[in-house]
Amino acid sequence: MYFFLNSSFNAKNSGIEHAQLKRAQLFEKFNTDYKLVFRDWNPLLHLYLNAHGIADQHILNVFDYFQEARYVKPKTIHPRDIDFGIAHLTYKKDEQNHRVLVYNQNTLVGRINVFTEEDTKPNIVKSVELFDGFSNLYCVDFYDYRGFKSLSQWYTPDNQVATQTWYTPAGRPAIENFMRLNGQQKLAESGYKTIDAHGTVRPHLNKTSLLTEFLEAINLKYFDTKQANIYVLDRGDFFEEILTDLNSPTYSVLHLHSSQAGDSQKADTSIMNNNYEYSLTDLNRYDAIVASTHKQNADVQARFHHQVDAFTIPVGVLSARELETTRVPMNKRRPHSMVITARVSPEKQIDKIITAMGMAKKQVPDINLNVYGYVDHSNNDAAIKRINAAIKKYDLQDAVTLHDYTLDVPSVQANAQVYPLASVMEGFNLALMEAQSNGDVGITFDTNYGPNELIVDQENGYVVKYDDTEALSKKMVELFTHDDLLQAMSDKAYELSQRYSSKQVWQKWQQLTNRANQVWQDKLKTYRVDITDGLEDMEHAQEEH
Repeated sequence: MYFFLNSSFNAKNSGIEHAQLKRAQLFEKFNTDYKLVFRDWNPLLHLYLNAHGIADQHILNVFDYFQEARYVKPKTIHPRDIDFGIAHLTYKKDEQNHRVLVYNQNTLVGRINVFTEEDTKPNIVKSVELFDGFSNLYCVDFYDYRGFKSLSQWYTPDNQVATQTWYTPAGRPAIENFMRLNGQQKLAESGYKTIDAHGTVRPHLNKTSLLTEFLEAINLKYFDTKQANIYVLDRGDFFEEILTDLNSPTYSVLHLHSSQAGDSQKADTSIMNNNYEYSLTDLNRYDAIVASTHKQNADVQARFHHQVDAFTIPVGVLSARELETTRVPMNKRRPHSMVITARVSPEKQIDKIITAMGMAKKQVPDINLNVYGYVDHSNNDAAIKRINAAIKKYDLQDAVTLHDYTLDVPSVQANAQVYPLASVMEGFNLALMEAQSNGDVGITFDTNYGPNELIVDQENGYVVKYDDTEALSKKMVELFTHDDLLQAMSDKAYELSQRYSSKQVWQKWQQLTNRANQVWQDKLKTYRVDITDGLEDMEHAQEEH
């Protein structure tokens, strides 16, 4: 069984989540079971994943697991369905704050908040804030979108969360989390406990311990002496502290979705990427490492001299339908157009692409760019401020259009001619791969890792010296002033996309699977299962005595 480990999944996601979706489609195409494993509680998790074609059988969430809520028959709960245990209630809508205020005479009994996310139906209960007779908040009940009370947060008199309880759909407490005053006299997490259907209570000092119980349980549930349990860390937080220390055997895989170095252009000397520092330090305790490009695998080996299996498997996969899409000639697209479908963040350096446009504008007056993606507001909105400054400097207000995140990526890419990149670093760049499959010609800095392999210089686009904005600008001019060249490179972009076909990528996953199953047999030789026989009889005997 394959387990792909992550934190959560939301309406708008980053490249890792998109890579997981691509991989899930690949595994389903080749009839191979898998589980997407998530560590965070999320009342909309199943809604979002189901919308992307991921069935409940492939979803494993730590809270779902203990709450017995992996498979729930959906039920719609509206504000009037909430039972406060009090008669003679009046309801007052507060449209501005997306909630309903509930009164008993003139006393506030509760506030019912409704889901407001774009993908949700209107007037569905999200949470209920409960007040005592003195209008003090004492509890907030949170509802899973599938229609059951999932979590209660109990408050202290000074309005701080003291205890959290997660319930099964039938209403049985399944997980509890406690807070207590720390050395600074602030409430801080002090532990968890799980309660199973038989009333057995298992205490945990922290969330890491809770996740350990979860991983041990699912590892044994899906244990097979012939097929390895393969755990792939897509996001390693918490899991990286646990996976290599489980009592039961696993085949553990660190998957690099971004550069292992803080400065990907100095892979051998740069400070490490903090997202991978812990895992890379302990890399020899894993069984394998996966990178999306050969260059990254080579750089990791050259720096760390690890002794684990290394596999190069692209995170991007193109289906037969995507590869067989009708080709759109360059003269049927918006003239001199570029498109970016990416998160608007500082590391993407979209302002440098706009600067290159400004330089090219003298020779290509109608050059234009459309950017689709949600804005990263980190560093005091650094990304959008730099973009706006570049637009103003080169008078490109009518040439650059910023759009919100879009799900209609193929259409917007197929209407553009060039896909530019100026990233500080990448792990692969799914958007560029998809753009090439839609015939876009790529131009990029020589950025590690992905763009400089996805783009084969002078065939399906251009790779220029890293951070050379002037060179990027010259390539824009060259493409937009030579129609035959632009068309030839577009044709090559379609052709080279075959490198990422389902068949090609699946063969690489099969290599990992075969190696894991080979190693699995060696692991089983030293594994001894925990004692379970006789323990139940002893308990019954003690009860009878």
